Amino acid sequence: MINEIKKDAQVRMQKSAESLKGAFQRIRTGRAHPTILESVMVDYYGSTMPINQVANVNVEDARTLAVLPWEKSMVPVIEKAIMTSDLGLNPSNNGSIIRVPMPPLTEETRKNYIKQARSEAEGARVAVRNVRRDANSEIKALLKQKEISEDEEREAEDDIQKLTDKFIAEIDTQLEHKEHDLMQV
Repeated sequence: MINEIKKDAQVRMQKSAESLKGAFQRIRTGRAHPTILESVMVDYYGSTMPINQVANVNVEDARTLAVLPWEKSMVPVIEKAIMTSDLGLNPSNNGSIIRVPMPPLTEETRKNYIKQARSEAEGARVAVRNVRRDANSEIKALLKQKEISEDEEREAEDDIQKLTDKFIAEIDTQLEHKEHDLMQV
């Protein structure tokens, strides 16, 4: 019973850390990366789809993305979707390929992106702590029902705390790497 609670807590904490990775990938660092456009939604014959389901997104060089739509008729639609997204990108097309240059980051935008990254990291830390709280309350419920002893409860709570510390350290490491990437000129 306790092992199931620990395993569930570990899985949920891992999901929080992975979710943070995804959130960090959507924060622009000045270098071209295909995941930057993942949040862009395109109107595809009446339904809204992510850009990677209607086109190939490739890195052309360090500061340029190349978007190759699968249908030529989608070029203006994709270009408009990129322009209207909140990413601050200005694409250009030659009729068949859309090029998206990454503007260099100013000091102010770097600081804003670092604030955003810190906010995302804090959200992930809170999620991990919430998992810890849930697991500890399940363990206390087992103690109340006299299914486990107080020693087992204390040991399980210590294990849950070690898991929490491990994932919070992982989140802090991810944040440190992202801040380092953002501050590189």
